[in-house]
Amino acid sequence: MRTDEGPLASRTFLALLGLSLLALLLRVVSLGGRVMHWDEGRVGYWILRYQETGIHSYRPIVHGPFLPIVNDYLFAVVPASDFAARLPVAVVGGLLPLAAWLFRDYLDDDEVVALGALFALNPLLVYYSRFMRNDVLVAAFSVVALGFLLRLLVTRRLPYLVGAGASMGLAFTTKENALLYVLCFLGAGALLLDHRLVREARAGTRLSDVFAETWPTAAYRWVRGEEGTFERGLARVGLAAVGALAAFFVVVVFFYAPRPDLWTALSNPASLPGVVEASTVEPAERLYGTWIDGGHQDNPYLPFLHDYLETLVYGAPVVLVFGLVGSVVDRYSPVDPGFRPLVAFAVYWGLASVVGYPLATDIEAPWAVVHAVVPFAIPAAVGLAFAFRAGLDALGDDDRVSTGLAALVLLAALGGTMGANAAYWNSTEEADKAVLQWAQPGNDLRESVVEMRAVVEANEGTDVLFYGTTTPGGDSVELYVSDESSADTPPPGGPAWHSRLPLPWYLELSDAEVTSTAPETPPEEALADAPPVVIAHDWDRSEVEPHLEGYTAREHAFKLWGEHIVVFVDQDALRRATS
Repeated sequence: MRTDEGPLASRTFLALLGLSLLALLLRVVSLGGRVMHWDEGRVGYWILRYQETGIHSYRPIVHGPFLPIVNDYLFAVVPASDFAARLPVAVVGGLLPLAAWLFRDYLDDDEVVALGALFALNPLLVYYSRFMRNDVLVAAFSVVALGFLLRLLVTRRLPYLVGAGASMGLAFTTKENALLYVLCFLGAGALLLDHRLVREARAGTRLSDVFAETWPTAAYRWVRGEEGTFERGLARVGLAAVGALAAFFVVVVFFYAPRPDLWTALSNPASLPGVVEASTVEPAERLYGTWIDGGHQDNPYLPFLHDYLETLVYGAPVVLVFGLVGSVVDRYSPVDPGFRPLVAFAVYWGLASVVGYPLATDIEAPWAVVHAVVPFAIPAAVGLAFAFRAGLDALGDDDRVSTGLAALVLLAALGGTMGANAAYWNSTEEADKAVLQWAQPGNDLRESVVEMRAVVEANEGTDVLFYGTTTPGGDSVELYVSDESSADTPPPGGPAWHSRLPLPWYLELSDAEVTSTAPETPPEEALADAPPVVIAHDWDRSEVEPHLEGYTAREHAFKLWGEHIVVFVDQDALRRATS
């Protein structure tokens, strides 16, 4: 453990700062280049509706209110776009390498830098920092909260406790699995406690003495501090604990409070208790009803585990390999036998995530692997630093073979990481399905989106017609919504609205007037006097196309595999719009 703040520590921080700038660059460049994913389009649409209506309340199915609230403020400053919608996640993900600084008391300087590098460059963390989802957010805020607590233990600087409360509050505003982070922290902490008890027992200390004398004495000294009295120290600790709870509470209430009820309560304090209940008790009940007691975890465990491990292998091979090296090196180090507490904690946390998330998730989603990559990055940082030191030692001993091998390993890790980032960058290819989630449309859809926007801005009346249909060989209704106004406030009227995603995001950006036809409507009736844009599934193309003379048709992959959509655009309307 190291607590100095000398020049070497400063150079370490500067290295982390450089890594964070690189991480921000990787996440911001061409951030709007990939067409919106189904999930991004859904959340983005409801943010636009909130921006227009001022009405928002927590819905567990779309996760926490952080993105809707933050992006609503952001869209008031910059125009809403794919880039702007993803920017908050990109910024938080880009700043994540700085969180490694909080662990400097438990890791060596080169290990801290290696941890920052892994946070900056891991392909999964990069890809899902360029994605408007909450997983990188909840991971980052939880890691910062943990780092603050660890700094508190070493420095006894009580503001760290308040920072931990605020950070954990932010984690709970992003996604419900903040609860899983708390459980993982508690479980890993319990195992560390067992480590300590075993060590004390092997040293010949009776456990009764540990609980009655050793630990109470250590706690007494920590509370008292170097100078001062126990009573004064206890008062300071109590005040800091109240501050931490208050910070957590204020953050949660601010984000979860329904809008515009929160603003009403600020001008009418009598309604404040109701708003506090609506931002604490009611969200907890909804969370329980949806994610714990709602049947979303009724999935086959082994296939989900297989997909989880596959994504881990494709998206984080460096973290996996060096994490294993770091775990072994730290566990069997001759200098300090046994895991260092932080390394052991991270290994247990990561293993719990691998075992638990396939059980907790409702769909096979690669983004869930982020929650294993983050803890495994800590032992991986130990492994990377070990390889780097081994290379330096070999160089100092003029051992060219060992130096070359160490350099080759490190260069291969860096090259593989950057190659994976380049491959996944703005990919919409099925070949990358281990890292990409399946509900990702092809990037060529943007060509049709650009044309649709131009036509909509120049058109009067109905702009877009969705040609309602049913899935071939099935009875699932697609694209048709009987009452289009039901999509003005969530939830929309019927699951068929979701089959349009992510197009509602782009159509709402254009303020398009949208309608649809029932699946049983004959095509000649459905397409009589059609608006300038018609959208249909590929299986209906042959019956739609003959009724749309003068329209061009573009077919696009609407998911990574198995689903295509056709966008018909009236060329006369497009010429008028662009002339």
